Amino acid sequence: MRSVGTLTRADLAETINRKMGFSRAESLDLVEAILGKMCTAMADGENVKISGFGSFVLRDKKERVGRNPKTGIEVPITSRRVLTFRASQLLKERIAKG
Repeated sequence: MRSVGTLTRADLAETINRKMGFSRAESLDLVEAILGKMCTAMADGENVKISGFGSFVLRDKKERVGRNPKTGIEVPITSRRVLTFRASQLLKERIAKG
């Protein structure tokens, strides 16, 4: 029941259901609990590292001056917090192999 081109929460729950034998509802609750914990940690300013997969890293960007590419007018860009993902070396190698 894999979605074409995109891995979804339902796909993760289905895998847990098949491999661990949990009910579909329990599997979906488990996926939701994991994602909820990750979201809460990042909202609290923590980075999330999943060994062998990668890290979700929060960065604070300072205010800066940008330029509207169409008009060339300078525009202030406000400071903000951004989330980046850095893949682990293992994940990079698996992707490179295809």
